[in-house]
Amino acid sequence: MTTTTTGADIGADPADLAGMFTAYGRDLLRYCTRRVGEHVAEDVVAETFLVAYEQRFRYDPSRGGVLPWLYGIATNLLRRHRRTEIRALRALADTEPGPDAATDRVDAQRTVRKLAAVLAGLPRRQRDVLLLFAVAELDYAEIATALDIPPGTVRSALHRARAKVRAALTPEGDKP
Repeated sequence: MTTTTTGADIGADPADLAGMFTAYGRDLLRYCTRRVGEHVAEDVVAETFLVAYEQRFRYDPSRGGVLPWLYGIATNLLRRHRRTEIRALRALADTEPGPDAATDRVDAQRTVRKLAAVLAGLPRRQRDVLLLFAVAELDYAEIATALDIPPGTVRSALHRARAKVRAALTPEGDKP
């Protein structure tokens, strides 16, 4: 369960670094960990709050809440770690299940490998939008705020990413 808040984040103050960390640190760590792994994620989250504090004067509450703003900073920082993320996704896609794995586990591992391969192959914007939607559970407006793109671009990028994921995960016999 996340502590994600939406809207104007009443009482959120970008100048209150400890308050922001307490309110949003867990959500950001979960999102970043799923993208680049635990060790890199901790560094990205710490850097996210440092950047947010240093640039607190740039926060505009009329554009949305503090959390989407923080996700935008984190996503920009994650771009620096893109190679690490792509390597991790490709490594996951290349893993083979152990010989004694149960059938369900083997099927789940195959699905995870397929999904990792698709995510690794998505264009950056589509991957960012999909992960902010699926992992961070942001809505379209919050994703638009986080990535500083129009909501229509969010919708089209999410549609394209979902279509690619769906196509990759649809069993061969079920495809038209």
